[in-house]
Amino acid sequence: MLPILITGKSGRMGLAVAEATIANPGTVIGSTHDAGEDLDAAVKAAKCIIDFTVHSFSTTLVETALKHKVALVMGTTGHTNAELATIHAASKVIPIVHAPNFSVGVNTLFWLTSQAARILKQDTFDIEVTEMHHRHKIDAPSGTARRLLEILNEETGTSYNEDIAHGRFGNIGPRKPREIGMHTLRGGDVVGDHTVMFAADGERVELTHKASSRMTFAAGAVRAALWLQDKPAGLYDMQDVLELR
Repeated sequence: MLPILITGKSGRMGLAVAEATIANPGTVIGSTHDAGEDLDAAVKAAKCIIDFTVHSFSTTLVETALKHKVALVMGTTGHTNAELATIHAASKVIPIVHAPNFSVGVNTLFWLTSQAARILKQDTFDIEVTEMHHRHKIDAPSGTARRLLEILNEETGTSYNEDIAHGRFGNIGPRKPREIGMHTLRGGDVVGDHTVMFAADGERVELTHKASSRMTFAAGAVRAALWLQDKPAGLYDMQDVLELR
């Protein structure tokens, strides 16, 4: 069985990953870690790390994974450019799955969004994205929403910095032709809702995914850890794991 290190063991996702690891016949909890504990010792006891903590911890975690040549599954979002560069550099030495969302359903949403954007052209359809999460989430938009926007940018030839409108307020004038709206909601205990809307005169297409349990993400992360076992160094995501490319 594959021994897994679970970081943030006492957090909501850490607890879910522990449950998913125990439930999977191919994995076992090799070690766990929380802030203030010995990370080096924890990494030594595992063959793969699953991390859903905070982006500020990523550099330390990646450096320790590199030291021990341990594979890494990362669901943390909100990274700075410097932190992302560290992850990319490490992937030249160890295999890493870094994804904004480990849900099979959400990764299907990514694929469907790409296909829809190719068909529902911006000369006819306006595009809006909404996401909602629990009150404790600290980054906005969510990593999943950011990936949806990246997909839309890729398919429409638009720019994240120039064409994404993060909410609207005041007398903003008419909608710009290449604009893509992004709207973030926070409240309650919502695990994660994401919608991509294509709106034209007389019709509207909506692609929506709603998560009601963190076990969806945890089980996907464990699946990714098992998939990584025989993979060479490289940077992968759940589209690779699910063979959706």
